[in-house]
Amino acid sequence: MSITTTRLTRWAGVSAAAAGALFIGVQINHPHLDAEFAVTTEYAVRQSLKILMAWLSLIGITGIYLRQASRASVLGLVGYLVFAAGYLIMTGMELIGLVVLPTVARTNPGYVNDVFALILGEPVHGDVGLMTVLNLAGAATFLGGGLLFGIALFRARVLARWAAALLAAASVATLAIPFLPQVNERLFAIPTGVAMIGLGYSLWRGLKPAGESPAPTAVLGQVGMP
Repeated sequence: MSITTTRLTRWAGVSAAAAGALFIGVQINHPHLDAEFAVTTEYAVRQSLKILMAWLSLIGITGIYLRQASRASVLGLVGYLVFAAGYLIMTGMELIGLVVLPTVARTNPGYVNDVFALILGEPVHGDVGLMTVLNLAGAATFLGGGLLFGIALFRARVLARWAAALLAAASVATLAIPFLPQVNERLFAIPTGVAMIGLGYSLWRGLKPAGESPAPTAVLGQVGMP
């Protein structure tokens, strides 16, 4: 089987959709994060799935950006780069959560509980060092990138506009978490997950098979398509 740009872009669509499904799936019945939970097998499995989700998302949004780069303008490029940075930082944090925190939890559970409290937006009682900066950078790039990227995709009119609008709206809605303590914060992941599924499906479905001449309107939105 030959590898073509069309096939790679289709796989990027599948990756985006799979990432969205994983983003929703890992939230289901998620136990409260604390040092006791950090040493369990379930925690390790969920962390591994979160890392997979982040990498699939990076592949997905790269394909999404390239599909409409000619129409996305500078806003699309900036949104993509910021959003990608958010997923890269997320990958680093989830790796720390998978490899480092379970070990530290056995000797210094207070520190681990403070790291989790920081991530969840709860009061932190000790010094967590550079994790504060990393968490802030991750939140800013993920939410800011999602907003900018969603707006750029909506304006480009290449992929599903409802999914692009939902991505932007979900990023803004996440900012309301600290003001809604009575609402399970994991529910805010659902709109972003649905948006990624929608964009991924739109990317996969919108490409013509190799050898088939695309419609004129589709050519305008393609980058490097045969």
